Amino acid sequence: MRTSILMVGLAAAALIACSTVQPASKPQPLELLGTWKVDLRPTPDADPYFQEFVVCKVEGKTFSGTFYGSPISQGRLNSDWGAVRIAFVTADGSGPYNHSAVLSGGRLEGLTHSTGRDFLSYWSASKQ
Repeated sequence: MRTSILMVGLAAAALIACSTVQPASKPQPLELLGTWKVDLRPTPDADPYFQEFVVCKVEGKTFSGTFYGSPISQGRLNSDWGAVRIAFVTADGSGPYNHSAVLSGGRLEGLTHSTGRDFLSYWSASKQ
């Protein structure tokens, strides 16, 4: 009998403890606003190669700004999956560049796919 009461008490304590755990904070898309220092080095052992990613406006599920000196088009964001994820397009004479990134721990980690220059590159960025 004592064992049953003890087990019920422990189960109740565990239930109470679990119910007081706070959910992780919701990602904040407005953290994107500002100027980011982007490291575009082509390989991990290459010297750093820095450019700017500037986010001027975040509104709903869209954002605007510049990347590598080019205006961003089709800037979209999604914060429904526990992190702020973004995608956008820039272009130059060789064609479009499709970019995506995840904001985690105050840093962006991204990919750029160039169809005109036939490459996929990794990049990372920290806010200035």
